[in-house]
Amino acid sequence: MAGRIAVFGDVHGNGYALEAVIRDMEAHQPDEWVNLGDQLFGGADPARAWELQQRIREQYAVKEIRGNTDERLGETLTPETKKRGMLEWLHSVLPQGAGHYVTNLPTGATLGGGKVLAGHGTPTDPWEYLLRGSKTWASDELVMQRLGDVGEARVVIVGHSHLEHVRQIGPLTVVNCGAVSRQKDGSPLARWVLLEGEGDLWNVTFRRVAYDVDSAANWAETHAYDGGKEARQLITGKEE
Repeated sequence: MAGRIAVFGDVHGNGYALEAVIRDMEAHQPDEWVNLGDQLFGGADPARAWELQQRIREQYAVKEIRGNTDERLGETLTPETKKRGMLEWLHSVLPQGAGHYVTNLPTGATLGGGKVLAGHGTPTDPWEYLLRGSKTWASDELVMQRLGDVGEARVVIVGHSHLEHVRQIGPLTVVNCGAVSRQKDGSPLARWVLLEGEGDLWNVTFRRVAYDVDSAANWAETHAYDGGKEARQLITGKEE
């Protein structure tokens, strides 16, 4: 019997967007769930975003993958630490142990009976972009070079770039599912992907979800580190 897989990621601490995405995912009654990482590094109520992600992990056995900003939350803070101000604020508002938890997640996961391979940047490296070059989409050859051996997988799905994309390379469907938060394409709508299929046959549906962007932006501007910048990206759907 064909299965349904809900794929989401790049929540970036946006409890408002995630709550709306969860409702939409639940309405589709997926058989499996996977969270592609970058769970907490953002400023629209990250403690609420943490709580929601922990709840659905327990309720739906969501597989979780480590993102690049998840790794940042495990860093020892020094005067030279990049993003130190944001990290100090996050550690002050998140429950103790949250940073340690996300920084120790695996880099990849398999679903769909081994036919779906998921990662954040790539299935082995949270920092590397699978489908992007410097400012353009990567060639098929470069994508396959970055992937290496994918075994029996017929779908590879990642996040990291915050840009939706799907491409067929021979028998392999390669997908970027977009982001729950911090959009870069000019639309503030939250994103996730529904995979439906089995064996060698899979369909990809990109889902876009409206949420209360104004409330999220107001929360960020009032409470978050550098909250004005966070609020502007949430509202405009564009990175400064």
